[in-house]
Amino acid sequence: MRFEPGRIAAAGAGVAAAALGAGAGELLAAAIAPRTSPFAAIGSVLIDAAPAWAKDLAIALFGTGDKVALLTLIALVLLAVAAVAGLLQRRRPPWGAVVAGSLGVVGALAAVTRADGGVLAVVPSLVAGTVAAIVLSLLLARARTDGDGAAGMTRRAFLGASLASALAGAAMIAWAATREAGARSVAAIRSALRLPTPAAGAILPPGSELGVTGLAPVVTPNDAFYRIDTALIVPEIDPATWTLRVHGLVQREIELTWDDLLALPLVERPVTLACVSNEVGGDLVGNAVWLGHPLRELLAQAGPLPEADMVLSRSQDGFTAGTPLEALTDDRGALLAIGMNGEPLPLTHGFPVRMVVPGLYGYVSATKWVVDLEVTRFDRARAYWTDRGWSARGPIKLQSRIDVPRAGAVASGEVTVAGVAWHPHIGIAGVEVQVDDGPWEAAALAVAISADTWVQWSTRVELGAGEHIIRCRALSADGSTQTSKTAPPAPDGATGWHTRRITAA
Repeated sequence: MRFEPGRIAAAGAGVAAAALGAGAGELLAAAIAPRTSPFAAIGSVLIDAAPAWAKDLAIALFGTGDKVALLTLIALVLLAVAAVAGLLQRRRPPWGAVVAGSLGVVGALAAVTRADGGVLAVVPSLVAGTVAAIVLSLLLARARTDGDGAAGMTRRAFLGASLASALAGAAMIAWAATREAGARSVAAIRSALRLPTPAAGAILPPGSELGVTGLAPVVTPNDAFYRIDTALIVPEIDPATWTLRVHGLVQREIELTWDDLLALPLVERPVTLACVSNEVGGDLVGNAVWLGHPLRELLAQAGPLPEADMVLSRSQDGFTAGTPLEALTDDRGALLAIGMNGEPLPLTHGFPVRMVVPGLYGYVSATKWVVDLEVTRFDRARAYWTDRGWSARGPIKLQSRIDVPRAGAVASGEVTVAGVAWHPHIGIAGVEVQVDDGPWEAAALAVAISADTWVQWSTRVELGAGEHIIRCRALSADGSTQTSKTAPPAPDGATGWHTRRITAA
């Protein structure tokens, strides 16, 4: 007896087929190279294609979970298209299978456009699409030709779909386990590393930490340090294979290995980094003690030519940043960093080597997993985010933030107000606090570590019962005052005064 599957069964068959195909593709990617993952390839293309406003929206909505949100969205779209493919295959075979297979073609095209894409990069996606198309065709063809009756066939059809889903789940688990094993191998190498003793160690002066509960620590722990980058899959680089090429408008090209870098003089420097996407009062800013070799000395060995004014740094995953040459050769102490807060760089923060440049937003300076420095000119080369409409030079704006109290209710009376302020490479001269429309009052500053780091501040204010607005503004060491003008992050950093609305009871 001929059995025509219903719409739910057909859509379920499409989803099951796509799940199995995705599992097969991801498992194969784990065996070849994690960066050939169909999900990662498509996600990376979407990140590259995203306009500035979309990037800001994603970070505003999801913060450092923006990548998980993107992968979840891709999975949901895949399942929706797969369900449609199942319905189409039910009514007009083989077009549903064609749609399912085309998903793999999309992934393959995305993979081959990546900076590190090669011939093998297309294989996992093509396998995923092929498996999905074949499984969908077989599931629905079997349903139409079975002769055991509708009830039995319905059971068997769903069992077939369930089996396909189970196999996909097993494949994904195997993929995850395989990838995790690869990650553990690089993590084990990192854990076994012992950093050299720096020629100049960082000194945190007494009084740099105010000890106010709820106030951000003066040194941000590694696991709490913000992470914003374009890498859906964190590059896993064995230091033994890492090299850095310095070339372009230079007198001498340089190629540096890990051992070469360790043999150079290393120094520790506390530096505050900030993301250009950070909203006023946001947490995409942090301060750490970095260990590395001064980029000024490395570039001096290469000898930049007089016409050069920019260094285009390139990450292992293809990301680029354009940094003013003067910011890498002046006295601000830019580093080719290998350590963070006394340990090797975490994998997510650029292991084994990254750039740290005081005073510039990360999108023009803080290249992680760095493998190439091209000395060039701003009128000859453009970087990843400047190609997408962001400012070319990206100096960090003068900013301050209220950490205590958080928005909400407090007891009336004398209340502690505390936070952090930063203007890296220039320094903070003071912070002022305003309650409602009252006068601006100076807050007490902690002892600043250096002009390159943020500084804690605190004061006590009197709050009567009722609603209050507390504002803060920073005063820079160059004599400027933090502007009240509100501006979004794009194209060169947010501005305005951070405000807390407080209810005193």
